[in-house]
Amino acid sequence: MILLAIDTAGVDCAVGLYDSDLDRMLAARSETIGRGHAEKLMGMIDAVLDEASIALPSVERVAVTIGPGSFTGIRVGLSAARGLALALGVDIVGISTLAVLAAAERRRGGAVAVLAAMDAKRDEVYVQGFSPDAVALDDARLLSVDEFRTMAAEIARHGAGRVTGSACRLLEKDVAGESEEAATVEVDHFPMEDLAKLGAVAQASGKPKPLYLRGPDVKPQAGFAVARA
Repeated sequence: MILLAIDTAGVDCAVGLYDSDLDRMLAARSETIGRGHAEKLMGMIDAVLDEASIALPSVERVAVTIGPGSFTGIRVGLSAARGLALALGVDIVGISTLAVLAAAERRRGGAVAVLAAMDAKRDEVYVQGFSPDAVALDDARLLSVDEFRTMAAEIARHGAGRVTGSACRLLEKDVAGESEEAATVEVDHFPMEDLAKLGAVAQASGKPKPLYLRGPDVKPQAGFAVARA
């Protein structure tokens, strides 16, 4: 199966082509741009298809990150993925960014329980736990930094797994433990290889929905409303 993977949920605009029969990435591109995903995405898809010498109609499934992450970026990726899947008549699957982080950590460090944790700003953290065989142990949720630190300390105390993601830099070094290297990570990146492999085995269940976990960071400014006549 040829799978097209798309990620615009964070600072990267990333696209990859994966052949599940060969278990091999055919091509992948990623640019750290912060903003402007909509302007970059379709050109990157064309470039990856050209690099792999794959025609768009050969794509048999589309996988896309659904968040948590950038609200605008999530919408861009989902809209593009839905449009492509509809035009091609293929399945689309949504994969959480937390699941991708956990998969990347397992690939680096072996089969172990992982707490994926992303710095959500506002003194909050997006978290979700995963078993050594990649099964979600709970729902993705939003914690305060203090709640996250308590959870991470318990994991370290009992040797119950590893913590990965940009929120590691909010931990003390003795708590970060094996994740100490991750404590320098300022932003999260979601590797195409891990997204693609998760997408290849995920259950397709209709149109994926965004995983925001909280309201948008940007709110209407007060004091500028025009009074009604």
